[in-house]
Amino acid sequence: QGVLVPGLGTFAVVHEQINSTEEVYVVRRPVFQLDMDMSCLRELVFPTVMIPGDIVIVPLDYWWLSQTNSLPPDVVRGCVEETILLYSFQLRDRQRPAFAFENIGILSCQDNVLCMQFHCSCIAGLESQDTWVALLLT
Repeated sequence: QGVLVPGLGTFAVVHEQINSTEEVYVVRRPVFQLDMDMSCLRELVFPTVMIPGDIVIVPLDYWWLSQTNSLPPDVVRGCVEETILLYSFQLRDRQRPAFAFENIGILSCQDNVLCMQFHCSCIAGLESQDTWVALLLT
């Protein structure tokens, strides 16, 4: 299942098969498909990530988020929307702040390349059997 964060992009987990000379590995790894206003991204390069069509994409669950921090869902939605709007304005103004997602990773821009760097703990939490293969792929 994937999660769409409106105005920013989609987080998902994909299964990837890797053939080695000795065995076949099938690992689960996180991906992020950027979906921002292109006017924010001029002069920036970002990797093209395609989420397979068989993965169900659901919208960000503001009610669930509100339960984790005791704020009403409409306040959480407003905070998320304003944060993404601020981030897009900063990118448009050629500022390059990092956007941290707790327990997931960091969306950062280095040398005009905007990319998602997942935390090792996030990858290891998804793939317990072949963690090193998933880490190398991600």
